Amino acid sequence: MGRSNKEKLLTRIDNHLRMTARHLIKFDTEEETLQFLIDSFRSELSCDLTCIIFKKDRDFFLKVMNGASESFVNHFPIKLDDCRPDFMEHAITFTNESNDVSCELSELLWKENIKTWFTVPVKDDGKVYGFFITGFRNDVPLYLELNSVFSDFGTDIAMALNLAQQREEQKKKITGMEWITNNLSVNSTLDRIIGKVVERAGKGTDAEKACIYLYSESENSFIFQSPSYGNSSFKKKIALHNNDKLIDCFPYLDIPDGNMLTVSLTVNLKTIGVIHIENKRSNQGKFTSDDLQVLEFLAQHVAALIENVRLFESEKNHKQRLQMLLNYQHALIKETIEQENFSGMTKTISELFIKSVLLFDRFMRPIAYSMMEEDKNEIETIIQYSTFQVFQQEQRDLWNTTLEMTKPSKKVEIWPINHSGDMFGYLVIYGIEESIDDFFRLSVDIVLNIYSLQFIKQKLVFDTKEQVKDSFIDKLLVESISNEKEIIQYANIFKWNLFLPHRVSVLAYKLEEQHEKNLLKLQEKKALITDRLRERVSFYDKEIMFASKGDEFILLVPTDKEKESPKKYWREFYSFLQKWSKSEEVQISFYLGVGGKSNTISEYYPCYQQAEQALNVFMNHYQSTGVALYDELGASTLLRHLKDITEAQLFIEKYLGKILENDDEKTVNLYQTLRAYLNNNGILKDTSEELFIHRSTLQYRLNKIESLLEIDLLDSEQRFNLLLAYKLNDLVNHAYSIKM
Repeated sequence: MGRSNKEKLLTRIDNHLRMTARHLIKFDTEEETLQFLIDSFRSELSCDLTCIIFKKDRDFFLKVMNGASESFVNHFPIKLDDCRPDFMEHAITFTNESNDVSCELSELLWKENIKTWFTVPVKDDGKVYGFFITGFRNDVPLYLELNSVFSDFGTDIAMALNLAQQREEQKKKITGMEWITNNLSVNSTLDRIIGKVVERAGKGTDAEKACIYLYSESENSFIFQSPSYGNSSFKKKIALHNNDKLIDCFPYLDIPDGNMLTVSLTVNLKTIGVIHIENKRSNQGKFTSDDLQVLEFLAQHVAALIENVRLFESEKNHKQRLQMLLNYQHALIKETIEQENFSGMTKTISELFIKSVLLFDRFMRPIAYSMMEEDKNEIETIIQYSTFQVFQQEQRDLWNTTLEMTKPSKKVEIWPINHSGDMFGYLVIYGIEESIDDFFRLSVDIVLNIYSLQFIKQKLVFDTKEQVKDSFIDKLLVESISNEKEIIQYANIFKWNLFLPHRVSVLAYKLEEQHEKNLLKLQEKKALITDRLRERVSFYDKEIMFASKGDEFILLVPTDKEKESPKKYWREFYSFLQKWSKSEEVQISFYLGVGGKSNTISEYYPCYQQAEQALNVFMNHYQSTGVALYDELGASTLLRHLKDITEAQLFIEKYLGKILENDDEKTVNLYQTLRAYLNNNGILKDTSEELFIHRSTLQYRLNKIESLLEIDLLDSEQRFNLLLAYKLNDLVNHAYSIKM
């Protein structure tokens, strides 16, 4: 009979466990599954206590229970090391006599007056959840045959729990998808999407703070995106270096069990950013694998959305910036049409960049500027600093320096303004703090092009005025003026009072590269030098009337500029030209003849003739002095009136003809030797030193000259006639001595 009851009990328990296992897989949540388990056990087996204990790290904690006292519940968690190690290995039965006093859990059950109890490990495929306890306050017989049955049942429970967890996870994903659908869309702004995502990440993982970093290819950095969740004490930028990996920047990438956790945002195998959380409020501040799953799910479903919205906003922003740039371009072009100067353009450009802008000509003279309010006191410093940078450094497309003299220090960006090889000036933008992106560079290129157009326009206007001026000078410098009213009208155009006393001078130059065989290149160089010479003369004194006449230049200067020393004024002007010529790429020699003073319109031509004669004498005789004033030429001014007389030609022919007959090197040497000998009053020592030849060589040349001209150089009368012939020849035969 006893055997029959035992078999019936075993059969009933086995059937109950099978039915329970079937029902367990029907539940969707872990909590429902475990609660059904303990309720069914207590009702079927009439047990006094049922509970399920789970393992977490090195602790046992009470998952669900039924029939336990409050003191029993409050005693958890229990350290694993204080309990039997085989609870999670196999089913175990206990009676009051077999109580293990060294096991803290056994002690708790004994205090609960549990006399008979058994445990069932809940594990499957190596994954251990914990164990199941059923206890009786009465002595109940426990059959060893039930151990294998309960062990199998523990596996069924583990499988049911795993299935329930999967369903819970799936349900969370569905809920997450619903949340994403309801809260995020491509029509939302990037800030709103990021705010929602970091809030979800923070609340879903119980983190104190969360944020998103997006990768910027241009800066090779992860840039912090606002808003953030919680305390926003995050780095604004995390830079990547040459061999850095993502985990080098975010050490907790996909790694739980730390106080930080990071997952990547990936689109088409390309990392566009990361979601980063810190400081979990529970679990001793450490994030779990469940938190990692939450972030991974969130990252998986929002990465593409964030990238699409970012691209959309970038495209939208780019379009807006281009439209703004187009509007400013139209405004600048309108300025070039309506205005002759650069003031309006510079103000508009300053509004475009929201920076202080200065414009210089190619000599680094300020033309126009528009300063931000906070930079107005720095204008002189900026001008000096920019000038120093341009003159001290080699030619380049951009000078990018920091002006340390200001507080705080700001960057000075200097761009040369040129077109087709012609340098027009420099653009200076002050106060740039961020890096120069492609759009900023495009804006600068457009501005430089429009500045170039305005410079070209000014140059065309200037060249037209110069042509009119040259025509005016041609009509002024004639022996007989046919239409004086027209001359006066021309003068009014240039706001020039020709009735004031003026000094007339003639300027010529010679290139050291006259051997240039390419005539087009030679003419191009001359045209360039002419343009620059106009600019330099205007830079020296704007009141000088400068015009070209043939291959020479006419300068009309108010006599009050000379003050009491015309010689000093013109020597200083000549020194200015020589100093400038040394800075040019080609070597230039200047010749300056200064005529008389004109008080009326009719006197300009005679003064011009005087300047021409002074230039001729200077180029043939006084080159070392740099400049020749007609009033200081002495006898040369008297001889000027004889140069057109036939007797003057015959006189030159008589005394110098045989030397001038042949244009070869030897004849030129004799011509120069005789002139030096006469200028040094016949002193052989001074003459040889001037010519840098030996005294015997000089004596040989003089004997040659005496034999050729059939004269005696010791005769003072003969030396006077020769010196007079030289002076007449300077006035008459200019073409022989200087080949321009």
